[in-house]
Parts: sequence; structure tokens; C-alpha cells
Amino acid sequence: MFDKVLVANRGEIAIRVMRACRELDVKSVAVYSEADKNSLFAKYADEAYLIGGPAPADSYLNIPHILEAAEESGADALHPGYGFLAENSAMGDECAKHGIKLVGPSGRVIEAMGSKIESRKLMEKAGVPVIPGNSRGVTDPDEALKIAESIGYPVIVKASAGGGGIGMRTVYEEDELIRALESTQSVAASAFGDSTVFIEKYVEEPRHIEFQILADEHGNTIHVADRECSIQRRHQKLIEESPSPIMTDKLREKMGKAAVKAASSIDYTNAGTVEFLYSNGNFYFLEMNTRIQVEHPITEAVTGVDLVKEQLKIASGRELCCTQEDIQVRGHAIECRINAENPLTDFSPNPGKITGYRSPGGPGLRVDSGVYMNYTIPPYYDSMISKLIVWGRNRNEAITRMRRALSEYIILGVETTIPFHKAMMLSPTFQQGKLHTHFVDEYKQEITENMEKIVKEDKEMVSRLKSTFLPSKRVAAVSAAVSSYMSHSLEKNKK
Repeated sequence: MFDKVLVANRGEIAIRVMRACRELDVKSVAVYSEADKNSLFAKYADEAYLIGGPAPADSYLNIPHILEAAEESGADALHPGYGFLAENSAMGDECAKHGIKLVGPSGRVIEAMGSKIESRKLMEKAGVPVIPGNSRGVTDPDEALKIAESIGYPVIVKASAGGGGIGMRTVYEEDELIRALESTQSVAASAFGDSTVFIEKYVEEPRHIEFQILADEHGNTIHVADRECSIQRRHQKLIEESPSPIMTDKLREKMGKAAVKAASSIDYTNAGTVEFLYSNGNFYFLEMNTRIQVEHPITEAVTGVDLVKEQLKIASGRELCCTQEDIQVRGHAIECRINAENPLTDFSPNPGKITGYRSPGGPGLRVDSGVYMNYTIPPYYDSMISKLIVWGRNRNEAITRMRRALSEYIILGVETTIPFHKAMMLSPTFQQGKLHTHFVDEYKQEITENMEKIVKEDKEMVSRLKSTFLPSKRVAAVSAAVSSYMSHSLEKNKK
């Protein structure tokens, strides 16, 4: 096992990796930007190093600065978390040059799976179902028209290097196709530096189902069950659950085998996720994420497998903790992403100072967070405050438990997505498990009306509890002293 791991990330995922390190008796190293000098993750780590200014390009995307910190700290491994450099194929090459082990797959695999066209070709070759469409870049308008006609409208034009819903446009009629082709190429070139696009059949109202993969460096590959990620807006996930409400043992075996085949065919190692679209009894490969996912805690909740510890063990050369037969799904888990966004104004970001904070507790709850009372959420990064995870013996109990947990979660000073999640848990259609990727848009009016009621009710409750956020002078003095001590310790660690 490693002696010291540098976590090249921030916020809750940085703390999550550091917790795994602590349980494995491994020292953790944080790197932080000037905007994160008072962040919890920088104080939680055994060592912390300032690597640049607030802009991601100056800090969390700055490979030379990160590797300088790794060498100075003596870290023998680097965990990229998710986002930032987690799927940057050059990161692994640079780590290797400096004698540092990257916790993740090879750069070759990351690069192949980062291209939607290349990954599609590889999956076709491996015999994994893919959505009808073409497996090469399209630039000629006449060719685009022929492809669309052969697979039938509606179609979707996608950027090969795209991600997060950027560089995608749905086309319902022939007259729209050429404009869509040109605009998608322009967006792709601007956002990713690669104007390559391709065309696929547009699957209407699909479910987004993904399978967690673990693969060691000894040729062992398994899936760690499924997750449903259909509740999205603008292709960004909001709520995830495990298992999918439609999952059966037979379907899990079939989709799981396809996921394992996908990973094995490219010699994948470490943790990854194979994502599928599911519609009318059929499923199709969507993409592979070559990193730990935001929603990994729900898989941990229903299987008992610590995915981040497994990542570290695999990277250190150990074999998998278990076989496919050992993976059993017990109960049901749901995750709500709590973001500093106003869901009543189209989820507009709302960074700022948290003036009151009380997280929920009780049976079956987990909160992965990187914030605290009086912490200021910076405007430079993702707006996530925390991930609220619940477990229940079945889906109904998990929904009920999430409703209770959300009612206990108090965050003052910034607008959050808590009202949205409360409204979702009250939705009869959601409760019935009738989900698809356009759910939030289809039921927007109902969700909005429920949120407006919830916001009014929450104001009354918060006014009753607000006094609990006002510390006595003695408590405030102690808090200030502790903060001063932590800042002093942080400065010492930097030297």
C-alpha cells in the first residue's frame, strides 16, 4: 500500500478520498487554490499546499504545480477524484515521469473512452449494444442527410469530444439537420478544440442506467451493480438511486455482463462506470466514465463495497476484494445532490456565505460534504454543497427516509436545491418509479408549484430554528480560537 496520496481535487470528493486514506493508514496531501485557503478539505488533510490562483487553469488544472506539490510532499500516488484532471489522459503520463502512481486507468484507455466515436467503435467491436448511427465523423451535409434518413428521425448530432450535455442537438425534421450540424461543429470546436461530430438515432424518453465497474491489474473485472440516474436537467444529474426501480435479477445479469465485456475488451483497470440508455426493453452503450462517479455512495450503501478504498488497493497492485458472486444488492439507496443553486430560477448558481448549517442525522443517513458554518462558497467552481444519501430496506422506505432527512437539513445564507428535492420526493410519478431523462421538464409545472409551497413552509420552520445558529459569546470565542489554530497549522504544513 502507498505511504502518502496526493488528492488532486477539492470539496467533498477530496475529503471522501482522504477518509479512505485514513482508514488504510495512508497519509493524505491536499492541494488548494487561493479561493480554497479556508476550505475544510485543506484543513482535513495531513498536509496541504497552495498551488495557484482561484481560476481552475491556475490551480486544479495546473499539472506542473500539482506535481511540484506531489514531489515536495513525497507523495507516491495521486488520486484525481472526479472532474478537473480525472479524465485527462496526459495526467497519467506526467505522473509516470515523476515516479508517481495515478489512481485510475491508463492514459490510453482514458483517451479512447474520451472520444465518443472511438468508444463507440470499440464497443461495436466488443459486441456491446450501441445506438443506431454512424461510427465516424461527419462533415459533409449530404452524408449527414443520408445517415439520418437511414436510421430515421429524430436523430441527435453529437460532438465526439463532448461531455456534460455540451455539443448535442436533437433534430426532428430534415430541414433542421444542416443547421444543427453546423452549430454543433461550432460549439464542439469552441468547447473542446475538436469540431468532429457524429449522428445517432435519438432515443425518446429513455432511462439512464449505469453499472459500476472494478477491475484490477491481474485480469479480474466485475460490476458492482446498477444505478438509475434519469433525474437530470440539461444532462446534469440531480438525483440517483440504486438499484434502478425497473431492475430485475435477469436484467442486471444481462446489462452487467455487457458492462464487464465493455471494460474487459479495452483492458480497463481501477474503478469506472459504463453508462447505458434503456428504452422499451432494449439498452444501448452511451459512454464510459474513467473515474469515480459523484454518485458512488449509493452503490456503497447497497453493496457494502468501499469503492474508493478499492481504487487505492487496486492501484497499489492488490487483487479485487471480491468476486462477481460476492456482490449482492441489499435494500435501496437514494442520493440527492445539494447545490448552491436556486431551483425556482432555472437552477441559477448562488454562491455566498453559509450563515447557518445543520445537517440531518438518524438511521440510514450519510452526508458527504465539504462545507461548514460561515464557510463561503466560491463562485469559481461547481456549486455542490453536499451529497445527501439515504438507505432503506426498500424503495418506499428510502423515499420516506429522504423526505425526513431533507426536512432536517437547514442551510442559511445561500439558496439551495433542497426545495427541488423535497418536491421530487412528493411526486406521485417519481414514487411510482416512472422515470426518464426528460422527467424534470415534463413535470416542471407540478414540481415548481410544489417548490413554491415548500419554500413558504420552510421559511416558517427556519424562523423557529434560527436562534440555534446564534452562538453564545463564549462559543464564538472558542470557535474563533480553533479557526486561528487550524489556519496556523495549515501554514506550518505548507512550509
